[in-house]
Amino acid sequence: MPELITPQGKHSISAILFDKDGTLLQFISLWGSWAGCFLEQFTRQLAKRGLEFPVQHRAALLGTVHDAGGKITGYDRNGPLAMGTMSDLYAILSWQGYLHGLSWAESMELVTLCRQEADALLERSRPVLPLPGLLRFLDQCAACGAALAVVTADETAAAENHLRWLGIRGYFSAVIGTDQVERGKPFPDMALLACERLGVLPAEVAVIGDTNGDMRMAKAAGAAVAIGIAGAADSVAGNTSAVDAAAARCLLPDADSIVQSYEELSIERKAR
Repeated sequence: MPELITPQGKHSISAILFDKDGTLLQFISLWGSWAGCFLEQFTRQLAKRGLEFPVQHRAALLGTVHDAGGKITGYDRNGPLAMGTMSDLYAILSWQGYLHGLSWAESMELVTLCRQEADALLERSRPVLPLPGLLRFLDQCAACGAALAVVTADETAAAENHLRWLGIRGYFSAVIGTDQVERGKPFPDMALLACERLGVLPAEVAVIGDTNGDMRMAKAAGAAVAIGIAGAADSVAGNTSAVDAAAARCLLPDADSIVQSYEELSIERKAR
């Protein structure tokens, strides 16, 4: 059985379940691009209808951090953009349109238009970047025979695309999107379905994620260990900043182990 080695100890496991955004892919590179396009289109479409969406409300809407020029440079990893499903995001934005004077039907049509524009931007630019040390770690997992799966709040088809864009789809035996289960994170449904697809028991798996929703999902499913990725990668500025231990524990209170990046993790075959 493979042995996962963390700074806090070793864990005998059969499989690893990964969150996708902020865990495999750098979050801001992908979703900063998407959200920035969406909010720009949303503001523009409201203006065409004689309505104004206040600039000061944009960050609070999805849980994003903006620089002085309005560009998204960070995110609240426990906010809607990081933890919500796509349906959650569309509902939040549709509600804003309704609050600003559109009918619910008009607001849903506007959100659909903005979503199509943002999705098209991603398809053209494919702004996906791996977290530091990820590819080395995936190669180690493959060499040790650990079964791997992705469990994401994103929809399955979109997740499959993002993994292919990055060239890592082949590492994973299963990709579970929130559209495949009744309840998303922090509930255990995705983790349990992934274990079923992999043919392993929850007590034999590690869960790696960047939000406390991932950690709570792991706990609810009965996973062997929940590992939080605390490092904050800002691909827009080209910087990677560390989160100090106290801040990391506040962000990921239910994690069994917290690391800054995959450089702190390794996996090897357990000696008989």
